[in-house]
Amino acid sequence: MTISRLPRIALVFMLRLEENVAILNAISTYNRFHEKWSAFIDDQAHAQKDPDWLLSKARWDGIICRHSAPALFDACVQQRIPVVDLSDDPHRTPGVPKIRPDNAAIGHSGAEHFLERGYRHFGFCGFQNEIWAAERRIGFVEALQLAGHDCHCLENEYPKVSTPGWEEQEESEIGKWLESLPKPIAIMACNDMRALQVINACRNHGLEVPGEVAVLGANNETCRCELSLPQLSSVPLNTEYYGQKAAQMITSLIHGQPIGEKEVFVEPLDVVTRRSTDFLSIDDPHVSAALKIIRERACKGVNVDEITREIHVSRSLLERRFRKFLGRSPQAEIRNLQIQRIKELLRETDYTLAHIAELVGFEHPEYMCVVFKKSTQLTPNRYRQRVQGKSD
Repeated sequence: MTISRLPRIALVFMLRLEENVAILNAISTYNRFHEKWSAFIDDQAHAQKDPDWLLSKARWDGIICRHSAPALFDACVQQRIPVVDLSDDPHRTPGVPKIRPDNAAIGHSGAEHFLERGYRHFGFCGFQNEIWAAERRIGFVEALQLAGHDCHCLENEYPKVSTPGWEEQEESEIGKWLESLPKPIAIMACNDMRALQVINACRNHGLEVPGEVAVLGANNETCRCELSLPQLSSVPLNTEYYGQKAAQMITSLIHGQPIGEKEVFVEPLDVVTRRSTDFLSIDDPHVSAALKIIRERACKGVNVDEITREIHVSRSLLERRFRKFLGRSPQAEIRNLQIQRIKELLRETDYTLAHIAELVGFEHPEYMCVVFKKSTQLTPNRYRQRVQGKSD
């Protein structure tokens, strides 16, 4: 009797990073429902620095590596081992397909998040020796410039290892920089770790978050974001798509099938809003009061007439004030929050469309689907497939 051998796959992922765990979970989901592998996880990423540690120990049908490892990739090409590079290093090894975050789009998302909240002063805090951080800064500044705004930037060198002494020194310098900036101001950091330094610097220098300084991170490392005081808003990577795409690529390579794109840029998901940016920089009491009601009750069926009665202002005046400060109507703001909530539920749950419609304030799921497609150009089901990395 012949026993077919499962493909043997090595996964080079340092598991101390939360995003790596999420990508691995997505890979395992693909593996569970598609072709099965015999998988080995190099959870300390030893092969990143010592390819022989991995390649001399066993025969591999494929390798997926989350870290920058030119020597490993070169060795795989020489030994004809299919490999997929998931690192955020822009350098590409010839013959090795690459998947990486769309860092410019991450910066764009951060800028749009702050512009929607009416901010007029902006800053970016990053690392001058990290290309991915520079790409995020470029995207952030570009989006602001398109909207007619400038950006204050602070970029220091990251020593690759965070230590208490370095953190304290950085927070002191960031604090001095923040004190010199106009208020209120919206600061995007290149990642969540850097954003926590900004929040700590604010606390040490008596600056209120988010009242005086709104802070946004990137990568959405849940533990960092939830432990922060206040809790940190962040631009999340689409780790589900990241992992599913990597698994699809390595499967195609193992079977000698074409993979299409040699380099894939993964767009971020919508900003996860927490307390650090939950503030609207609007110098108008009527607009501020209306926004507070909308944020609390957009998904409970509130309408513009109810809002105007509660804040004692005419609908026409409120419409004019909203367009002046936000560039959109009160009804558009209600719809915007409903759409964001629908996206969140589609992304994070398996609820039916009828249940989602009920939770978001739509009486009929069919009408919710029409509104959602008009806003996103996607049906709810297609959006769910895309963000969860599933095929049609």
